[in-house]
Amino acid sequence: MNCKKSILSAAIVASLSFAAQLHAQETTSATSTQEATDLDTVVVVGIRGSIEKSLDAKRGENSRVEVITSEDIGKMPDKNVADSLARVPGVNISAASANEGAFDENDRVSMRGTSPSLTQTLIDGHNIGTGDWFVLNQTGTVGRSVSYSLLPAELVDKVVVRKSSEAKIVEGGAVGSIDIITRNPLNFEEGFSIFGSVGAVYAELPGNTDPQISVLGNWKNADGSFGLSVQAFSEERHLRRDGQELLGYDTIGAGTAAGTAHPDLVGVYFPTLVGSALFEQERKRTGGMLTMQFKPSDSVEIEANYFRSDMKADNYNRNYMLWGSRIINGTAGNNGQVPLAGYVVRNNTLVEAEFAPTPGADPSNAFGIYDEISRPGAKSSTEFFSVDGKWSVSENLTFSGQAGTSEGHGESPVQDVAEWDVGLNSGGGWALHGVGAADWHLGNAVTGVPGVANVDYRLDWIFGFQDIDVVDKEDWAKIDGELLFDSNSALSSLDFGVRSAKHERNLDQVTAQGPACLVNGVVDPSCPVGSSSPFDPANWPSGFQNYPGDFGDGLGGNFPRDIWYHTPEQLAALNAFTNRDKEARFYFPGAYGLEERSTAAYAQLNFSGEKWSGNVGLRYVRTEEDVKNYVNADPTDPDAITTSLFGAFKTVQTKNTYNDWLPSANFKYNLNDDMVLRLAASRTLTRPDFSALAGAVSLSPPAAVGGVGTGSGGNPNLEPILSTNVDATFEWYYGERSLFSVGVFYMNIDNYVALGTDRQSYFTIDSNNPNGALIDYDLTVPVSSGAKVKGFELAWEAPIGEYFGAFANYTYADGDTDDGTAMLGTSKNTYNVGAYFENSTFNARVNYTYRSEFYSGLDRASAFYQDEIDNLSASLGYKINDNLSLSLDLMNLNNPKTKYYAENRDRPRSIYENGRQYYLNLRFKF
Repeated sequence: MNCKKSILSAAIVASLSFAAQLHAQETTSATSTQEATDLDTVVVVGIRGSIEKSLDAKRGENSRVEVITSEDIGKMPDKNVADSLARVPGVNISAASANEGAFDENDRVSMRGTSPSLTQTLIDGHNIGTGDWFVLNQTGTVGRSVSYSLLPAELVDKVVVRKSSEAKIVEGGAVGSIDIITRNPLNFEEGFSIFGSVGAVYAELPGNTDPQISVLGNWKNADGSFGLSVQAFSEERHLRRDGQELLGYDTIGAGTAAGTAHPDLVGVYFPTLVGSALFEQERKRTGGMLTMQFKPSDSVEIEANYFRSDMKADNYNRNYMLWGSRIINGTAGNNGQVPLAGYVVRNNTLVEAEFAPTPGADPSNAFGIYDEISRPGAKSSTEFFSVDGKWSVSENLTFSGQAGTSEGHGESPVQDVAEWDVGLNSGGGWALHGVGAADWHLGNAVTGVPGVANVDYRLDWIFGFQDIDVVDKEDWAKIDGELLFDSNSALSSLDFGVRSAKHERNLDQVTAQGPACLVNGVVDPSCPVGSSSPFDPANWPSGFQNYPGDFGDGLGGNFPRDIWYHTPEQLAALNAFTNRDKEARFYFPGAYGLEERSTAAYAQLNFSGEKWSGNVGLRYVRTEEDVKNYVNADPTDPDAITTSLFGAFKTVQTKNTYNDWLPSANFKYNLNDDMVLRLAASRTLTRPDFSALAGAVSLSPPAAVGGVGTGSGGNPNLEPILSTNVDATFEWYYGERSLFSVGVFYMNIDNYVALGTDRQSYFTIDSNNPNGALIDYDLTVPVSSGAKVKGFELAWEAPIGEYFGAFANYTYADGDTDDGTAMLGTSKNTYNVGAYFENSTFNARVNYTYRSEFYSGLDRASAFYQDEIDNLSASLGYKINDNLSLSLDLMNLNNPKTKYYAENRDRPRSIYENGRQYYLNLRFKF
């Protein structure tokens, strides 16, 4: 590590030496600091005018910065900020933060072939507490990335993408940062103005139309010393995701019936579960922002901001599955089934197999399993309050400060669940066809209706975490200063400052419900004689509905589609027969807590000459981690808590302190009037995901008695992630509103968080172990490693005639980890192409984005890769008059399918279809 720091320091010293030599040759005064503060790139204020403005700004910037600006008040070029960011070279977007599978909205952003956790998202220069609405994101191994689903596009004035670092930028983005800038009341032209839009969104797959409204009002007094801005939004939409899921792969054991009959199958992989998965949801995002700005004199300015966004996200997930591991590996007293002749093995995977029915066998050996999971009350939220101040002490000295607090929540208060054995004695089989949909069936099982007299299904178990409320909170304060030097000096200014923050991430309660009995309407876990049980068919729901008639039509494959299900209300009634006692059913492996304190100080020198400019700086960061985990304990341990049915436990605190120095340098040289060269070198820092440090232990019990389960957990001793970054860019402004650029980058990442496997034992209560047993699990846990990413970016944009224009960009990223595992989030190839038309009354845009496959992590002890994906979107705009306009945004026009696979492409994991969306809005301004 010392060697790497020495190399970086030498690069910075060399840059300063080169700059000093250039200054000795200069004969004219330095350019002003203000000219070097505008930003790079895809700025949009009226399409053609915005491009011209962005290219002018690009020439003046020292570091690698890109910007997307709203075309008008509250109007981004896309309905989703993440989709707009996808147009920037080197930026990747995704519709999933972990391995939950993609939904219809891109809500995670990453840069240059890395995971979203290494890219920092800020609002007005500060971090935000954030939350996720999906339970797997609340209790799994995710956490540091920000969900863009809580951030409406109408909030944004501009989005700043920083590809190279400076000492004055708050640490947290190892590979870059994204700063969402909101509007200032005093920057509006009119004393009083109202902007907004009303409209609707039509989602093609669910077939629903929902309202959208956003309004922003601004007022400032006559002398421009006080302003007030109020914004509110309410946006609803329905979501339906059709999918096929293959939930992990297992291996055929030597002691199984299949392994005994066919020794060639021993050690061969087969799908654990293959299912028809239907997910439906209704989302409602509401909130707003209040901003007050006060400028009592030319030297003093104060601004206060309050923002809140709430996402109500009730959802219902159903998955009707063939249970491969039960078929082959069997259950207690049954060593599984033997595949019929004609089975096919490819890539050490049983890709095709048929199994005969087993008449008269124990119904616990059912070939299928069916999960119905309703989550009423699921939601996420974020809010912040911040105060900014600025004081110009003199013409040469200015101080600014910011303090605030932010809090986010991810909540799943209730999960109503029923898990049914299906396909009793039915036989079944599958045929895998690589990445995409598989063919599979459950013999003669009737999927369209529950079986007559309960022949075709029976209650297997009731599970599900309750009372989930993940709290993510940050408090911060900082003071910055700027000292301007004599304009005749090569040193133009000095930036300096200090910052302190405390971040907390807590999941204090996890209630793991289990089946129980009712006595006179009161839950009695002991189920005495005469009690009413959920396993009694008389208590099962009566009546049913079926999957939509067009379920899975776009997925391909031949698999069950016409499947029965109960309503959320019916599931809630059945889940009255459960024990949800917070103390007795406290699932301690799922709870955790973290407090993270950071202190930083920096100094940055800015310098300039006639044809060159740049900066060099150093940032010091101190990180104090305090992690609380809940672990198994001996009941005789004096610290043990014995009130949980899941065993005795105690809390363990782990404290660590880290001190890091982060040097940085940026240099720009104008080769001539049209060509610019940029060089940058820096040492950057981010911290591991909160869930990587303190993550809950999430367990999936083995399908058969004697098997090994899977799961995930955290590692409290992970150090901050440090990256040594080098960046070089050449830009050629070869005509009006025209640019060709090429850039190369290299990142050497220390303490990179990879995923490893660790075997641990946990006391488990499930359908195979109703009285509880100590079970082995292979946990996926974070471990420290190293990684390197290198690549290049190409970008081009130009007008075509008076009204047309086009752009294209391409990014190549090659990432490798020191331990030889795949690097999270690395797509080798990403590109965007687009074109536009604009005149005084009409505008149109079309954009195509492509991203190649990338590694998404481990899931159920199996690799998880997302296959290549592309997306086509378009927008149309018509100006009715100076006050009114119409816009139509068309998302996912090519109806992309999101596909996943495991260790190789003969082990598909899932495929999803979310359908197209169409947003029609009437925009107004007065």
